[in-house]
Formats: sequence, C-alpha cells, structure tokens
Amino acid sequence: MNASKIASYLDSDPLETVSLVESSDGGDTGLTDNQNRLLYLIDLHASKAQDREGSDRWVRKQALSVLIYEGIISEIFDYDYAPQSALIENRRVWVNVSQEGQSDIELLREEVLINALLVSSKSYKPVVLYQVSDKGQELLKSLARTEKEAVNAFAHKPDSRELLKTSWDGENYWLGSSSGYKRRSTTTDTEDVSYVSSAYIPQCLRYGGRPTMSNAHRAHESGETGLDNIRDNGLEEIVTLNSVSMIVAEYIPFGANQIVQLNNNVGSTERVQGGYISSVIDGDSGGTALELSPELTSVEVLDYTQTNHINFEAEIRFREDPGVVQVETFGISMNAEGTCFYGMQLEAVMNRIKDNISLDHLSRILVDIQQDSSSIIDSVVSQYQRELLDLVFIGDAPNRNKVNLIIANEITPHLTAGEYMDKGEYENEFKQVIGDTKAAFDISEQDSLIFGSQGLLVCGPSARNYEPLLCAYLQFTTLDLFLQNFFSRIWILNDDLKASYQVVEKIEYDPLALGRSRDRLCTLSKEIIILDQILGYLDEALEMMEIPPEPPEQAGRSLYQRLEISGMRDQLTRRVKDVKKNLTASQRNLDLLRERVEMESQNKTAQLSLEMEKNTKQLCALQASSGDAVRSLKILQTIFAGVIAFDFLDRITGEWTVLDAEWMSGFVNSVIKEHMLVWFAISIVAWSIAAYLVSRQTYIGNWKSRGMTTMSITVNRNIDTAKLKELILEKEKTTDERRYEGKKQVVKVTYEEPTPVEWGGTSPFVTLEYDDKNCILLEITMHYNRREAKKDLVLSADELKQKLMHEFENKGIFATGKEEDTSTLLAIEKRKSIDSGKEAEPMLGRNPRTMDARAVRFE
Repeated sequence: MNASKIASYLDSDPLETVSLVESSDGGDTGLTDNQNRLLYLIDLHASKAQDREGSDRWVRKQALSVLIYEGIISEIFDYDYAPQSALIENRRVWVNVSQEGQSDIELLREEVLINALLVSSKSYKPVVLYQVSDKGQELLKSLARTEKEAVNAFAHKPDSRELLKTSWDGENYWLGSSSGYKRRSTTTDTEDVSYVSSAYIPQCLRYGGRPTMSNAHRAHESGETGLDNIRDNGLEEIVTLNSVSMIVAEYIPFGANQIVQLNNNVGSTERVQGGYISSVIDGDSGGTALELSPELTSVEVLDYTQTNHINFEAEIRFREDPGVVQVETFGISMNAEGTCFYGMQLEAVMNRIKDNISLDHLSRILVDIQQDSSSIIDSVVSQYQRELLDLVFIGDAPNRNKVNLIIANEITPHLTAGEYMDKGEYENEFKQVIGDTKAAFDISEQDSLIFGSQGLLVCGPSARNYEPLLCAYLQFTTLDLFLQNFFSRIWILNDDLKASYQVVEKIEYDPLALGRSRDRLCTLSKEIIILDQILGYLDEALEMMEIPPEPPEQAGRSLYQRLEISGMRDQLTRRVKDVKKNLTASQRNLDLLRERVEMESQNKTAQLSLEMEKNTKQLCALQASSGDAVRSLKILQTIFAGVIAFDFLDRITGEWTVLDAEWMSGFVNSVIKEHMLVWFAISIVAWSIAAYLVSRQTYIGNWKSRGMTTMSITVNRNIDTAKLKELILEKEKTTDERRYEGKKQVVKVTYEEPTPVEWGGTSPFVTLEYDDKNCILLEITMHYNRREAKKDLVLSADELKQKLMHEFENKGIFATGKEEDTSTLLAIEKRKSIDSGKEAEPMLGRNPRTMDARAVRFE
C-alpha cells in the first residue's frame, strides 16, 4: 500500500464530497482486503436513487477494469494483470485487465453484494454494469476506515476529495475530475518481455520443402541482457508450461487468384526468391528513390502450390524498448480457403530456457504475436484484401482479434480438468492467455484440453499428435470469429442507414443535406457491394474446408468429440445464409433510401422552379416600371431646371429688384425693354446653367452609386441565434423580413454598420438571411460603397469578408463543431474523425508496429 498517498489524502479537507462512516475501527466483513476495497470502489462510482424522481447510477465493467488497474499500479490492490483484447465503441484495443479482479467481482455477485445490469452498446455488444446491493451497503457499514482511505487515496484527485472518473477518447482512457484535472491512464500500454523464438508450422500444413530453422542456439540472448518493462513487480506464477508452441490464427477473405498473386509478388516461382515488399503505395514511381522505415522483416519461402497455399518463415526486426531483447521468427501458413496460421516455438523467455514458461509472460508474448502478425500479413496481402478488412473492422484492421492455440509438452502443476476449473487462481491464470474459460477436459491421463473464449490450451506429452485435428478446428473457429465481426458490421450498416434517413429529413431546410445524402448513398452502396463480395468468399471457404475423419485411437476420438468438429461446417453454413438475408434487407433499405433522396431532390427542384418563376415575374414587372420611371425622371429633371431658373429671375424682377436702381434702369430700358428677345435669351441661359448644375450633381451621385461593392457569402453553418440577435440589436436595423415555409422560418435582416470609421469612412449595409427555427445561417450579403470611403482607407472584398467573419467569430455566432451531428455520422466516418484528431506520437516500444511504412524482405 502506498502510505504517502494515504497520508496526503487524510490531510485533505474532510468536509468535501466523500462521506465516511462514523466508525473508524470497523469489523470483520468476511471478505479479503482486495474484495473489501473493490466493493467500496464500486460504491464510490455507483449509487441508488434517493427517490422516485432520481436515477440510479451504475459503473460499467470496462471502466471498473481501468480503475482496478490503476489501483494495482498504486499498490492498493494485490492483483496481477495481463493484456487482453477488448472492443470499446467499435474499436479493438489491448487493455491491461486483472483476471483476479474480475474473479472477485464474480464472487461479489454470487454473494449478492453487488447487482449486475446488462445492456447493449451501439456496436451491438453486451455491456455489463455494477451497483452495490442493499446487502453490500450493510456490509460497508462495518468496513474499516483505513480500507476506505486506501481506496480514496487513488480514486480521487491528488490532495482533494474530487472523484476521478474514466473517459474514452477513441484511443486512450483518461481519468478526470469535475474541476478539470485530467491524466492519461496507462491501461492501454502493453508491456514487453525478452524472449527467443523459432518458426513453427504444424507438419499437417506442410507440402514438402525444407524444415523450419531453429533459434535454439540463441536462447541465451534473452537471459543474458534481456529485460522486461512490466510495471507490476509482484507477478504471481501459479501455472507454468514446458516446451511451448503457439499458433495465432485468423480468417482473411482469400481465393485462388489471391494466392496466385501472392506467389507472384513474393517470387515463389522465380529462380532467386528474394527482395523486399511493403504495403506502402509509391506515389512517385518515376522518381529516383523511396524512403521507408528501417524496421524490416526477413521472409524465406518454404513451400507453395500455385493456387492453394504458401508457407514461409518471417523474422521480424522491429525496434524494442531499451534492454528488451526479442528474437521473433514466425512460421506462416496461408491457404486458399482464407485461414492464416502464425506459429512460434518458444526457445527461451527471460532467463528460462525452453521450460518453466510463466503464463504471465506468455500473455505479453501473445500480444506481440497478434500485433506483429497483422503487420506482416498486411504487407503481404493485396490492397483489395486490406480494404475488405478495413471495412469489416471499421478501419481498425491492425488490431483485429484472432484465435490463440497453445500447445505444451507439460504443464505444472499437472491436475485433472475439474481441478483446473476452480473459479480461482488456476482459472485466472488460464484466462490471461485464452480468455474466459469455458470448459476443461482430460483427453487422456496425461493430456488436458482447456477451452477459452479467445482460444484453447492443449498440454501433455501427446499434444502434438493432435495437430491435424487442432488445425481443422482453427479453420472453423477463425471463420466463426470473422463471421461474428461481419454480422456486427451489418448491424452497424443498418444504423448508418437509419442515421441517413435523419439526414434526408433535413433536406427541406438544410441546404447541405441533399449533398450529404448523395455522398452517403455512394458510401453505403460501396460498403454493401464489398460485404456481398465477402459473403461470396465465405461460401467458397465453407465449400473448401474439409471435416477430418475421426481418429482410431481413444485419445484422438475423445479430442474429436470435445472439439465437435463434425457439426461446425453445417452450423457456419446456416449462419452464412442467415447473414445473407440481413444483407439483402440492408440492400432493400438502401433502395428505399435512394428513392427517398430522389423524391426530396425532385421536390427541391420543383420548389426552386416555382421560386425562379416568381422572381422572373417580379423582375419583368420591375423592368417595365423602371423604364417608365426613367423617362418620367428625365422630363421632370428638365422641367425642374427651368423652374429653378425662372424662380431665380423672378427673385430679381420681383417687387424690389436691382432694376429699381438708377444705375441699372438705363441698361434695362435701353437693352431689355427695347429688344424683345434679350430677356428670353437671358432666361434660356439661366435655364441652361441651372440644368448643367443639376445634371452635374446627378452624375456625381450616380458615379458614387456605381462604386458599390456587393459581396454575397453562402454560409450554411449552424449558429447560435440568441447571440446573432444580440449582435443585430447593436446595429442600426433597417429592414426585417420573415418567411414561414413548413419546417423553415427564414429571417432576412438588413442593418447599417454604426461606425463608418472602422470601415474606411463609410458604413456598409449588411443583409443576413438565416433559418431561425433550425439555427442555420444561410447567406450574408454586404453592400459597400468604396467611392464614398476615403481613398487610402478603402477596404477590398477579401478584407470586408475577413473583417465581417472575424466579428462573427468573436461574438460566438457560429456554433463550433456542429456542422454535422455526430450521431448521424457513418461508422467509417466516426473512425476517420478519431484518426484525424490524433496527434503523432514518438515511435516507442510496440506503438509503431502498425505503421504503414513497413517493409518485408523475401529471400
């Protein structure tokens, strides 16, 4: 137990959120310290409703597993942990899980100290949640205060009483508090051990060729300088194995043509079978050089047939953590029916040569095999096959789950099958390598068989004699596992179809919905076509897979019956037919969706035609009235100039004018009165001067009006209408138009900027058109008279746009991150959004094994 953390926690404010039992001594609960602390940890994160209006709070099994791991690292729980493949929100990741902790949870359930709730996730996988029962609450009242403080020390933010809760960001688990404290959990960081291995391919899969090479002479390397990076220093070894061989198997859609292409790619038929091959696409094939990662894999072809199979050795040379020594050599067998075997014979693990191999170490090695086998095979198969896998596993194919087969010549301690299934330490050990144990059988007096959810363990001196049966079993189980993932992918496809219907319903008011709907149709159509192709490969694989005959010896017959191979093909055939019906239904739903989109598109086109017809009529009417107005204006302008001139003269010749002056009377009498046309000429000249001045002023006004910069911005973005209205209230609003159209409420507002100084000396007019009901800003139109602005301060169109959008951003008008509701994203789009948000990480340990820049060398 970490005493410093507990002491720090005891010094914190006792009046905060966590309530403690008044008794500090406590009593005997009848449980172990680990079980007591585990029960209290569940109680911290789950609670019952206080009244009918309240709600119950349950803690998820996966989140609890993360918290247990953190407790182990903090030395609060005395458990072991091992990496295990888990599916979290459609992502397959490796998570450190304590099987002992899971066993104690099951014990608490059996004792009715906690309740369990089963729900279904979005990926159609069962989710288990826990809550302390009434009986468990009574037991917690007698729990010692020191036990609670031990849990509180790691379950809360340092030096506070803020409870840490788990969150998943698509890549890592995080522990965070309500005040914003956050740190990353290392539960997804797998650990490495030093080991030496040789290639292993069962003889039943070989068709001639030389034997696999042995690295037994290098076994000392893992013990001399080899280390591990396991964070748990108190690993407890209960079960050990001698002379261990491991096979990790999976199904990949294959066919005869893919095998032919694979043989051609690796040069199986050539005189010199050598070179390098990589999954990297050369984007500049006409260039001089190509840079790749220096982490290579040396491969040597053992035997092959042109259309049926290929067997080869692969020695990988990936960079490891400092001090970790790993000599990894795979024996890989790939068959036309799609089953891929990745075999490895352990020569040494750490300082143990051949024998006394711990299952704790073996679980870490299996993670290496699963990850490295994906890297190797992805470099060998075609781009088409990689696309098939990416579709089924939603872009997470490098972490796809596989089936483990462990064969050992001896197990220590050697017990009966019933004794291994003890619901305790033995089962917990086996769960680390083969998943949740299902059953165990004694094949013979010396040989044992243990089934798990992720594989099986066969141990005994005669275990290797059963390789043909075990490989046949793996053929069917790998296809069964792939079919489970395929079935889940179809349900996810159906969810995408349902989400697409929601997008189609927005076409009436969302300007971008029609384009998104058509993009979705293309994507979903492509996915259904590829899924249908995969079904064809599954049918072909089932036709090619043969059921082996029942062995004559008693032990072989016993294993044959336990494996239940005889009925597996029929079961898989029925399941494939069932999946075909689901895929056909999805295709029909897609056809309905396509018709719906087409109908909405036609409605959109008809609505647009009506609006264009209406606008055209309005333009014709405006054109006719505009012509009349122009002609009338010209006549009025001429008359107006004459009126001004005559009024000016009337001012002069009124009751008192300059004509009454003596010095003017002579001129008037001699020139104007005696000559009848002189005054008329003077009047015409005055009229002309007035007409010129009016025309000049009109020209200047027209010249300025023609200096208008009109800018229209199509936005179509989600907005916060409340903040937009606050912005409009700050302006000098001139017009406000509203149009109600079904699900739309279009508002068109025009306002004048109140501060012309900020716009170069003139105030632009801004027109906003937005959907008030659906919170979408449709269009922005700005009218800016550049000839009224100061010459040295005139703003260009780009500057106007930048200034306006900058103002909108500062006011928080745009609803950030809401351009598309994430609930309507396609499954593959969600995966891409997670990948695009990830930051590049340094290449440490095993992390870079799934990088694309991976080369494979063939010799």
